[in-house]
Amino acid sequence: MDQYIEFATNHYLLAFSLVCVIFLLIQDLLANSFNKYESISPLIAVTKMNSDDVVVLDVRETNEFAKSHIENAINIPLGKVEEQLGSLEKHKNHPMIVTCQTGARSVAACKTLTKAGFEHVFNMTGGMQSWEDNKLPIKVSSKH
Repeated sequence: MDQYIEFATNHYLLAFSLVCVIFLLIQDLLANSFNKYESISPLIAVTKMNSDDVVVLDVRETNEFAKSHIENAINIPLGKVEEQLGSLEKHKNHPMIVTCQTGARSVAACKTLTKAGFEHVFNMTGGMQSWEDNKLPIKVSSKH
């Protein structure tokens, strides 16, 4: 035990860094354990889409959505999700997969949806970037 104390006093920056990393890991574990939504990979999302009556909500901006999106996805930009909850009400009992470009904005949308009472909410990790990296099918809007 004395060796640990001696090491910590001689290498206080390393010891402090270790404490910080442990704190952040615990914080992340606690935050994830209280989430009411589940994170899933694009491949699992495809499985869910093929087996359930799933709704895909894309929270990217309209111009991002127009470039490429998942077939039959609903596009509501993140900033408008809260005010558009009424239009999603009919899907409240359906599993909902939420996606964005990289998986960051969709987390905020998942929190909004679960707070509004949606029970089967899934965040697609990696977003459309991961979807396209896995060579999964996309729909490109054609402009005339």
